[in-house]
Amino acid sequence: MTKICTPLRLGLTGGIGSGKSTVAGMLAARGGAVIDSDAIARSVTAANGSAIAAISQSFGAEFLTPDGALDRERMRALVFSDLSAKLRLEAIVHPLVAMATQAQAQQAILSGHTLLIFDVPLLVESSRWRKLVDQVLVIDCLENTQIDRTMVRSGLTREAVQNIIRAQATRTQRLAAADITLFNEGLDLEQLRLTVDALALNV
Repeated sequence: MTKICTPLRLGLTGGIGSGKSTVAGMLAARGGAVIDSDAIARSVTAANGSAIAAISQSFGAEFLTPDGALDRERMRALVFSDLSAKLRLEAIVHPLVAMATQAQAQQAILSGHTLLIFDVPLLVESSRWRKLVDQVLVIDCLENTQIDRTMVRSGLTREAVQNIIRAQATRTQRLAAADITLFNEGLDLEQLRLTVDALALNV
């Protein structure tokens, strides 16, 4: 019988534009299993996703795109201005994301992975995530760097990126929640990879 080892559960988080997804990819290249909560959330709100019927019922069909997926821009505008809408959306999406996360984690364990990386942008904001992971790795950088990177990557305006940053945990809150911090400021990809390699040896 194959012995299944208890894996290390690493919570990975950081503000928008911090480089979190890049670090996740580097940890995956070292053999970690990345469970991406954002990717799961996108899948359940895609056309025919498991959250779509409840979203349509709660918010109306006008919050869906013509192909039946969640209209992200319209919903983003609503939840930024209406806390109750944000809570209603979370009540629909979060339980579905939690179920899929658990299933992916179990599959990774059965496949022999000894490091599970839970890529969770809003880990600090969530009351449930801290107790589900063994350690929290925060990818940190300066706010101006977050803004510049996100504008280049997404084409959003500076104001739009600043609104997203204000809706997330503050840098101080994330750093306070960290067991490990990676300061991703002024590093090229090779320097970042070397930093991640050194970090991976100690988790």
